[in-house]
Amino acid sequence: MKYLIAGLGNIGTEYVNTRHNIGFEVVNILTDELKGESNIERLAVVSRVKFRGRSLIIIKPTTFMNLSGKAIKYWLDKEKIPNERLLVILDDIALPIGTLRIKAKGGDAGHNGLTDIIDKLGTNVFARLRIGIGDNFPKGRQSDYVLGCWTKSEEKLMIPRIEIASEIIKSFTVIGVGSTMTTYNNK
Repeated sequence: MKYLIAGLGNIGTEYVNTRHNIGFEVVNILTDELKGESNIERLAVVSRVKFRGRSLIIIKPTTFMNLSGKAIKYWLDKEKIPNERLLVILDDIALPIGTLRIKAKGGDAGHNGLTDIIDKLGTNVFARLRIGIGDNFPKGRQSDYVLGCWTKSEEKLMIPRIEIASEIIKSFTVIGVGSTMTTYNNK
């Protein structure tokens, strides 16, 4: 069985270690943990790994956050992976910092990357792992906040949360979204 694991973020050194790139950070940890090699391919940095008899295609779209749907649609089609085996990892300002929440479907919650994915796939029925980055910014400064780097105290808080996010991804591929939600949400 094949799964597409898509970590959202923006390419480029100016976006490294920013809140908006938490999806990239999580899939980097997962790829390292599963001893994957990353290569630049069409529309994404791609790693192919095995986990408990499953094939995971892990991507970091190179299309920038707001056009993530193009890369995800391409890789789902190319690898012949159904939407129910897609997991998107992204930042969420509506969740307190460090909160991890996996869902089987849902709206875009104002996240432009999700908006594009829903548009390109023609459905909102696909799993997503939302990672809370908090909303500690003045009115009108959301863009600066999400594109800003983690503070030292935020980094310290997020390191173990990123490791748990990697465990959630592995759980999704083994026991499915429903059981993973039961196991990890609200913890």
